[in-house]
Amino acid sequence: MNGATRTTTRDVPRTTARDVARNAVRAMLAEVALDLFRRDGFDNVTINDIAAAAGVSRSTVLRHFGTKEDAVLGALDAHGAQVADALRARPPAESDWVALRRALDIIVEIYRQDPAAALATTHLVLATPALHTRQWEKQHSWRPALTRALAERGASPLAGVVTHSVRAAAALDCLNIAIAHWARSGNTLDLAALLDEAFAALGP
Repeated sequence: MNGATRTTTRDVPRTTARDVARNAVRAMLAEVALDLFRRDGFDNVTINDIAAAAGVSRSTVLRHFGTKEDAVLGALDAHGAQVADALRARPPAESDWVALRRALDIIVEIYRQDPAAALATTHLVLATPALHTRQWEKQHSWRPALTRALAERGASPLAGVVTHSVRAAAALDCLNIAIAHWARSGNTLDLAALLDEAFAALGP
């Protein structure tokens, strides 16, 4: 086997029919919740309202989303791990700052896939203090993973955990500023270009 590790079917996580059904219900509930939030206002919608509009029980909604905020921002939990993985995969010759910018292309692509939905959700978040705070909390939880990814890359061997943490935090601030400007432009400005501009402001 020449010392190579062979991947078997047992090593690859399988997506079961139950997983597919669960994800479909979760996506449906999130869409229903967003429609209600945009129509009636986030503070005026309850978990019971979401359940009634979706034709399911309150317990079903709570099984998928512990809070109303999670119905809007639940996807952010997975996005942090995806960005960290992309950061580790960047070429070692890239500086940490360049690698962080390129790793965030994952988020840019998510916005490009459905800009109308992303724009509506971003407007809702920016206009709702509870959502804005929860978004910050979720993104704050990305920082340890990004900090570890920077350390594992080894592109800045003299940098310590404080330096890596500051760079991760600054990158997320650049992302949020770019997204806010993109949303205020109504998708007339290019998100990737805005993110490039934000990174350039802090780059060497």
